[in-house]
Amino acid sequence: MQKTEAIGTAAAVLLKGMAAGDEAALREFYQAFHGRVYSFALKRLRDPADAADVLNEVMLEVWRSASRFEGRSQVSTWVLGIAHHKVIDILRRRKDQPQEEFDPDSIVDDGPAAVDVIASMQDAAQLRRCLDELSDAHRLVVHLAFFEDLAYEEIARIADCPVGTVKTRMFHVRRLMKDCLTRLNPRAALSD
Repeated sequence: MQKTEAIGTAAAVLLKGMAAGDEAALREFYQAFHGRVYSFALKRLRDPADAADVLNEVMLEVWRSASRFEGRSQVSTWVLGIAHHKVIDILRRRKDQPQEEFDPDSIVDDGPAAVDVIASMQDAAQLRRCLDELSDAHRLVVHLAFFEDLAYEEIARIADCPVGTVKTRMFHVRRLMKDCLTRLNPRAALSD
């Protein structure tokens, strides 16, 4: 917890420097946050080019509005909130465009195939398939809770909804994932 607080304090100091026009602070801030923002956007958009665009837009927005950061949340929560809104913008634009479906079964592995490796790949493919069936709102809370390790309060700030809504979404995610995994692999359900 102390490490997280130290990172948050350092990021807040960098934001103050950026508000004063310090480009070195921007470079340091970018180094600290680019991986998280890019990963966040990529998991939601599934397109490296779009994720890179989100990263650039977020960093530009942070640069422009660094002076408006009030410290009511962690810097990472604020930054991921900006990223969330940029992702939503892209998802809205995509609704008018036909989507190309990704088929995990189309990947051919020419390497040696051990039974455990195949089983874990099938499990991962099933998990990806079930995650893909979730709504964007549900995928958002899953990503923020499990990949960003954020508390429900922080997720609520990023998603711009009440904490109770985040808890309800997580409840539904658990049920939906269990139902989907059971549907894809009924034998695994019998072994429980």
